[in-house]
Amino acid sequence: MPTRAFSIAISIAALMLPASAQALPEGEGKALVEGVCSSCHRTSVIERSSGYTREDWQFLASTMIDLSNNPDTENAILDYLAANFPPSANRAATPVPGPLKIRFEQWQVPTLGQRSRDPVEDAAGNIWWVGQWGDILGRIDPRTGKMDEIRLPRGAKPHSVNIGPKGFAWYTGNRNATMGKVDPATGQITEYPMPDPAARDPHTAEFDAKGILWFSLQGSNMIGRLDPATGEVKLAASPRENSRPYGVKIAADGTIWVACNGANCLLRVDPETMEVTEITLPRDKTTVRRLDIDQDGIIWWVNSGLGGLGRYDPESGEITEWDSPSGPKSHPYAIAVFDGAIWYNESGVRPDMLVRFDPDSETFQSWPIPSGPVYAGILRHMRTSRDGKSLLIHQSGTNHIARVTVDRGE
Repeated sequence: MPTRAFSIAISIAALMLPASAQALPEGEGKALVEGVCSSCHRTSVIERSSGYTREDWQFLASTMIDLSNNPDTENAILDYLAANFPPSANRAATPVPGPLKIRFEQWQVPTLGQRSRDPVEDAAGNIWWVGQWGDILGRIDPRTGKMDEIRLPRGAKPHSVNIGPKGFAWYTGNRNATMGKVDPATGQITEYPMPDPAARDPHTAEFDAKGILWFSLQGSNMIGRLDPATGEVKLAASPRENSRPYGVKIAADGTIWVACNGANCLLRVDPETMEVTEITLPRDKTTVRRLDIDQDGIIWWVNSGLGGLGRYDPESGEITEWDSPSGPKSHPYAIAVFDGAIWYNESGVRPDMLVRFDPDSETFQSWPIPSGPVYAGILRHMRTSRDGKSLLIHQSGTNHIARVTVDRGE
C-alpha cells in the first residue's frame, strides 16, 4: 500500500483536480489515476493520448514518477490505464517514407517529472537543458553519458536555456519574471528581474552577434533585450494585441525575428531602436510557435494553428505555404534549418513526427520520435549543434533529451 507521505500527496492532488479529470471512465483505479497523475498534469493528457499497452504504460509512468515502493498503487494505475486507454489510432500521424536515414541518441534525465526541454550545446560539446516543472538546469556530457543538475530558484519555472559569453548558461524564468545566469564552474546563479511588473513571463531567448540576449514574453505580449555587460533590461510591446510573442531567431544582419503564437503574424525588431514591425500572414487562423532563418535570409515558420509550413522572403515580401503531411490538426511546433533542409515536428498527432522538408524538390519525409521504447511526445524546441552536424531535440512528456544525426553510411 502507499506510504503515509505518498497517501497525503494523493489526497492533496485530488483536492486540486481540474474539471477535466471527471471525464475519465469509471472503474477501479480511477481515483488513484486522478490523484497521482494530475499532481503533475491534467488528466486530459491521458484522454488525448493514442493509448498504450500495459507494458508501455509502465515505462511511460516510470519516466514521470517512481512508484516502485508502492506496487499495489502502481498495479492499480497500470491496470486502469491499460483497460481504458489501449493502443488506438485516434490521433494517428501520416508518415511519409523516403530515402534518408537518421539516427536517434537518447538520454533520460535524472529527476523525474521535471519536463526536460530546449537542449543546447556549449563550446565543450556538453548539452544543456532546463527542467521547467522542476526548476532545474541540467547538463549532459554525451561522450560519457554523465549528467549534472543544478537547482534554480524555486518558482523560476525555466522555459529555455542558451549559452552566452564566457560560457555562462542563461535561462528564462518563465514564472518569476526573471532572466537568470548560471556560472557552470561554480554554480553561482544571478537573477535579472524584469523592470516592468507587466513583464511577467520571459519565454524564449537568443544571443545576437554582439552578445546581447533577446527574448520573448508570450503572455505579456512583449520582446525584451538584456545586455550581459551591464544587466540592463529593455522591453518593447508587440503592436498586435494578444500576438503572444514566442519563438525568437536572429538574422545575419542583426534583425530580430519573433513568431506570434496568438495571431497570424511575424514580428521584426530593429536591434538599435527596438521598433517592432508586424508582418501579417495571409490566413486568419494562423498561429506560429517557432521560426528559423536559412543561409539566404529566408524566414521559415510553422503554421501551428492550421497545420502547415511557411516561407517568408523579407526582400520580396513573398509568402508561400505547404500543408503538413498529417493534416490541419498536426500542430507543427519546433523548427530548424538543418542539413540543407527544413526540419520540424507534428506535435498534434501520435507519434510525434519529425518532418524533413526539402525546399528544392518541395517534398517531405518523416519519422516517429522515440521516447525510449515508446512514442509519447512532445518536442517543443529544436536547435542544431555548434558544428551543424546534428539536431538537438527532446521529448518533454517523458523527460528525454535526444540528438539526431543523418546516417549517410560513411
